[in-house]
Amino acid sequence: MATPRERLVEWLRDAHAAEEQAQTVLRRTASQIEDHQEFCAGLERHGERSGEQADRLKQCLEDLGEGTSLLKELTGQITAFGQTLSGYVVGDEPVKAVLATATMAHMEVTSYRILAVTAKAAQETDIARTCDILLAEEVDFADWLDQQAPIVTQEYLAREQGAAREMSNAAS
Repeated sequence: MATPRERLVEWLRDAHAAEEQAQTVLRRTASQIEDHQEFCAGLERHGERSGEQADRLKQCLEDLGEGTSLLKELTGQITAFGQTLSGYVVGDEPVKAVLATATMAHMEVTSYRILAVTAKAAQETDIARTCDILLAEEVDFADWLDQQAPIVTQEYLAREQGAAREMSNAAS
């Protein structure tokens, strides 16, 4: 059985790889759906924040005398690339982007809750404090995404209806 410290190291590595992946996915997604400026700007901002969060997680690992996982990072980057490519295939990219990023953000919220509890169990109070800060940042992002979902969906539907009217008028 693993100790709380061993689990903490393992799960910090997972979270670090997830933040590296999030940084890539958010930036690439923002570049794909430029028609939704506020949403794209928010994705870009959180993409930058994900890089900062990855740095803080790496520091937590270093404080424990550990390093990140190259395998987990590579797997995450491959997954990020695949997720980004899938956006080029579907026609409703903005709506799918809201769904995917909200899912990712809520997963990270839960991950940081788990990390904070595990750090406390391992008596790593500084790491627990860092995880609580990261948790608050992810809750803010998840809440913002929840607010963006109806906005982006309405904008998308309005554009789609406008394009359908233009096609109908052109055919007449």
